[in-house]
Amino acid sequence: MVARDAEGKAYTMRYEAVNAMLLNEFLKEHKATVASLIATVKEQAAQIQKVSAQVELSKPAPETVLNNQ
Repeated sequence: MVARDAEGKAYTMRYEAVNAMLLNEFLKEHKATVASLIATVKEQAAQIQKVSAQVELSKPAPETVLNNQ
């Protein structure tokens, strides 16, 4: 990222390289964040299915009422 002269001393900064490096780091972090969020959504979907199944089982069976008058 630093340009050096013939003696090996730093004399300027390669700013165009900074942008590329920062973008690469941002993309890596973004990918990790998205992967984490996807895992969380899958876990929550499984929990929702489990709770939905429990709610379905806890519903009372329908009853037939005869009207004998």
